[in-house]
This record gives sequence, structure tokens and C-alpha cells, in this order.
Amino acid sequence: MDKRSNTVIGETLYTERLASGLTICVVKRPGMKKVFGTFATHYGSIDNTFVVPGSSGITDVPDGIAHFLEHKMFEKEDGGDVFNDFAALGASSNAYTDYTSTTFLFSTTSRVQENLEILLDFVQRPYFTPENVEKEKGIIEQEIRMYLDMPGDRLHSNLMEALYKNHPVRLDIAGSVDSIRTITPEMLYHCYQTFYHPSNMVVFVTGDVEPEAIFTQVRHNQASKGFANQAEIDRIFPEEPLEVKKARVEQRMPVAAPLFMMGFKDHAVGKEGPALLHHEIVMGLMWQMLLGKSSVTYAELYQAGLINERFQARYSGGMTYGMSGIGGETLDPDLLEKELDQRLPEVTLRSEDLERLKKKEMGEIIGLFQSPEDLGYVFNSMYFRQIDLLSYLDVLGSVTIKDVEQARDTHLTEKVRAISLILPLEHP
Repeated sequence: MDKRSNTVIGETLYTERLASGLTICVVKRPGMKKVFGTFATHYGSIDNTFVVPGSSGITDVPDGIAHFLEHKMFEKEDGGDVFNDFAALGASSNAYTDYTSTTFLFSTTSRVQENLEILLDFVQRPYFTPENVEKEKGIIEQEIRMYLDMPGDRLHSNLMEALYKNHPVRLDIAGSVDSIRTITPEMLYHCYQTFYHPSNMVVFVTGDVEPEAIFTQVRHNQASKGFANQAEIDRIFPEEPLEVKKARVEQRMPVAAPLFMMGFKDHAVGKEGPALLHHEIVMGLMWQMLLGKSSVTYAELYQAGLINERFQARYSGGMTYGMSGIGGETLDPDLLEKELDQRLPEVTLRSEDLERLKKKEMGEIIGLFQSPEDLGYVFNSMYFRQIDLLSYLDVLGSVTIKDVEQARDTHLTEKVRAISLILPLEHP
């Protein structure tokens, strides 16, 4: 068992890695009533082209298969539903798939050992048949069509398709109606056996628990399953040009006011670990200084009626992609675009503002440990990008005003910028 602490925030992360490659991590929170547990795999919607460990051939699978697989994991061979198993123990459960990972989770205030056992077992007990796969296609097709009718979702999806020409991050996580119709049980088993191997996964538990008790339980659970360690999966991504695919994309939908999003494709990709964390912190601080709710630019755009309180500016990314998205509702998208183009390069970036925002960020990280769910989500996101959660404050402290200035100069350029608009049906 590895024990690492951050004395500044007074938190400790306990870690153990089993012979199968499975990593177990525990953050003990004495006195906290809720326990939150996750079982996550480094497998997301962008992992559609890969080489299975031990082979040389390239595998291509349909878009949306990672999300489809997540849905199917909850169905039991006897026809039962895993959600009911958790509910019978007084726990809530869920799962989600993003671009780079799939996470199964539970939250409970009692019977932690029993709930953890259910989590470990159902994620490692797939059951796919032609009949239940066909049934799921109808369910996910309805989900996809629902997303197609959601203006906010279309705003973001259209922007990603405009920014990216080849990278699969441009595609909806759930795939398309056509792509999911081609999924078979054989494909699901193939992806499961490749990406749901323990060496590609992590168990995370936080709450008032004893780390050694969690480790002992997981060791015992895994011992009878006979997993051997597996080599790293070779994930293949197409070459992505620096320039955007389209500079502008518009769609008309039944909305009361236009929805606007300006995006910038990041070309500083390929980072992981501390370098990636530093880059993401810099980008986040840059947007807070440029367009955060305490910024002058935000106040002036708000007073002019061009934005409202739901306007946001944020950066998101992984090891193979990254982008910034800024926007929300606006009554005049053309004027807002013009104002942003003019103002963003001219904002004065001051060291005193950066230090104030760094202190605010420090407080948010400390507060993260007060929410088991938020801590679990952030931990898994960081873990699969080789980022150490406990190093966050050290990396944050190293950020300088020159880092932020350089980020703005290199990121906010015309050739990596695209605009996505959702306009009312009767908008002139």
C-alpha cells in the first residue's frame, strides 16, 4: 500500500496495485456519512480504432459503442437489473461515458462492503445476446434523437464538428442512429475484453472507510477471477490539421433567443501528467481573467445586454485533443462576436488578478474533498491522464502571468477559431 499526503490541504491518498494491473485508490474522510465508490475504465467515445494487446491487426468499431457498452453492463443474465440490487441496499447507482473513460458508481450511507461487492461483480460480468442488444438499440436511438432536439447539446456538438476535421472527439459520445444499428454482441465482447481488463481500470472509494479494509475486500474479490496483467492498449488517432474544418455553423431550432458559442481548437496537445495539468490550469485561469464573472469584460458585456448570467468560458481537453468554448444566450450574436474579437486580445492581464484567482482556485480544490461525488469525478478524470490529484496545488502555485500571456497569444488565433449558432426559427 502506497500512502501519499498533502500537508497543505491535510488529505491523504492510499493506493494499491494488484498483480492483474488493477489500481485501487482510497481517500479516507473521517466523519463523513456518505461513501462514494467508482469502478472506471480508460475507455471512452474516442477509442474507436485500436490494436488489441498481443495482436498486430487494427480494430475499427462503430461510433458510440463505448456508451452502448456502458448501458448494457447493467443487465443481468437472469433478466434482473443491477440498479435494483443497489436500491435494495439503500444505495443509488449510475454510470457515465465521456470522451476518454467510462465510470460506474454508487453512493451510500450504509452497507458499504455489500455495495462495493455488487459494483466489482457486475462490471466484470458482461451479458450480451442478440435479443438484448437489439432491444438496447431502440432505447439508445431514442436517447440520440432526444439529444438532437436539445439546443444546448446541438450548440456544442456543432462546434466540435466545426473545429475538428478528423479526430473522433468531433462525434457525439452516443454515436449516431446509423452507427449504433451496426453494433453486435461480438463487437461488444471484443471491446469489453480489450478495455475492461483490470490493468486498464481503477477502483476509487472515498468516505469514512478504512483503506486496508477496502484493499482486502477488492483483493479477495479479484483473486478468484484469474486476471493476468495485460499490456498497454495501442489507441490510434488520425492526424488532425491545425486549422478548423469550418469557420462557422448555424442551425435553426425553436429557441427564444440565439445561442452563441465561439470555440478555439488547441494545438498544444500530446501532454500528460504534470505538463498536462499545468497547461489546463493555465488555460482555466486565462479564461477567468478574460471572461470570468469578476472580469471587466464580462461586466461590460453584461451591462450592454449582450450576455446574461449563464454565459461561460472554459477549456476542456485530454491527451490527444483540447478546446475552449465561450458563449451562451445573446440577443445579438454578430455584435457579441465582434466585441469578443476586439476585446479578448486587449484585456490587460495583471499579476495581482492572477494571484487572487489562484487563491480562489486553491479554495475550490480544498472544498472538493467535502463532496464525495465531486471528488470521485475529478479523481477519475485526472487519473486516466496520468495526473496526481494531490499535486494540484503545487502545479497551481507554479503558474505565472507569463504563462497566461503566452497561452492567450498562441491559443486565440483566427485559424483555430470557429463559431456555432443556434438561431430561432424566425430570426432575421
